[in-house]
Amino acid sequence: MSKKDSKPTTNDAGCPVSSDEHSLSVGPDGPIVLHDHYLIEQMANFNRERIAERQPHAKGSGAFGHFQVTHDVSRFTKAAVFQPGTKTDTLIRFSTVAGERGSPDTWRDPRGFSLKFYTSEGNYDMVGNNTPVFFVRDPLKFQHFIRSQKRRADNGLRDHDMQWDFWTLSPESAHQVTWLMGDRGIPKTWRHMNGYSSHTYMWVNADGERFWVKYHFKTDQGNDFLTQEEADRLAGADGDYHRRDLFTAIERGEYPSWTLKMQIMPFEEAKTYRFNPFDLTKVWPHGDYPLHEVGKLTLDRNPTDFHTEIEQAAFEPNSLVPGIGPSPDKMLLGRMFAYADAHRHRLGVNYKQIPVNAPQCPVFSYSKDGQGRTENVSDPVYAPNSKGGPAADGERYPESATWAADGEFTRSAYTLREDDDDFGQAGTLVRDVMDDQQRTRLVSNIVGHLRDGVSPPVLERAFEYWSNVDKQLGDRVRQGVAGR
Repeated sequence: MSKKDSKPTTNDAGCPVSSDEHSLSVGPDGPIVLHDHYLIEQMANFNRERIAERQPHAKGSGAFGHFQVTHDVSRFTKAAVFQPGTKTDTLIRFSTVAGERGSPDTWRDPRGFSLKFYTSEGNYDMVGNNTPVFFVRDPLKFQHFIRSQKRRADNGLRDHDMQWDFWTLSPESAHQVTWLMGDRGIPKTWRHMNGYSSHTYMWVNADGERFWVKYHFKTDQGNDFLTQEEADRLAGADGDYHRRDLFTAIERGEYPSWTLKMQIMPFEEAKTYRFNPFDLTKVWPHGDYPLHEVGKLTLDRNPTDFHTEIEQAAFEPNSLVPGIGPSPDKMLLGRMFAYADAHRHRLGVNYKQIPVNAPQCPVFSYSKDGQGRTENVSDPVYAPNSKGGPAADGERYPESATWAADGEFTRSAYTLREDDDDFGQAGTLVRDVMDDQQRTRLVSNIVGHLRDGVSPPVLERAFEYWSNVDKQLGDRVRQGVAGR
């Protein structure tokens, strides 16, 4: 293409520039000049290209698509996104938890599964994982958990001793660590893993009836995994293996999909269920609460600018639409503050005006000014007012996603119920869900992890930890570490 036919380079103000290669200088051999505004713009922009990376979930990627409702669940929720036949644009971001932005995709780690539904009633975000449970049940421990999985202060290295020290001193982690050390700890691709809300949410129908729900996005590609050996090889051969797989699959027209199924608990049953249904370290048995099919999520468009559409994407569990609300899950309630606060720090107070985060419905808010604001503000800028500004409508949009609570202020975990314990469900996962080959790989993965720099006191606690999950498993782990 000749220069005459190509688009002329401009600066960020749209003004054409004279050269893509040469700075303005005093003669061809002389010094460059400070008033070369295009050179200054290029260098200054380069110095500011990188925004702060996410604390957890720094490494990831995603794609766009749609969610199509295929089954009628309107008796459980009035949310527009889940009404019969509704089709909603979506964005999904997959990620690892502990690694930095440049870390390998195939490290053993939970995978983030975050969704943004651009609904007619505002953006609905679900911030989930590829596991139905989590390591801790109280947000006060979350920061400490993440630090234990990242890098040491003295040498900047990740440290298995630090990880197992935290896990073995936090017995509620056993269920999630069993998932992590099993086959699903390293999915073959993002397309071959499930996604879960993990948290319990509330659904409210048009009559004001309330239900507790959990989301299960079941992969239509089938669950598949990488062995530890395969993952280690790929970490060196192609650190972006999962990112590349998703992009190229969509590029060649192989659009991945997931079927959404819900567990639904009547509101009153939560009060007397045999364990606390809001405890993030536990699952609801499907025999008690079977899955109800809702619809299909399909990804069919890759990002065209990774930074603006994926790196600047902001997901937050406090972004809830009419018909959907939170639950007494302490981790969820903590995250409802933490995620939005992280976005304000990372992207600026007006992060919801970034196109990928902007709702596809009208916005009538009283937010004003601040760094990065692009939308015009018109008077009045306060409420209440008599100048024709927007007004909240409590009759049309009542505060219906609520529950009652009372008691003295206390710092404690959930009140123990009949079947409440930290190791029971992990043991069921090992004995009743895994087959012999899966249990053998589980032992191998645990042993390999424990042999990598775990100190004797922590190692002894780890043996006890796995024996509490399952006595035979604990014995096999101890023998494996000893080389017998």
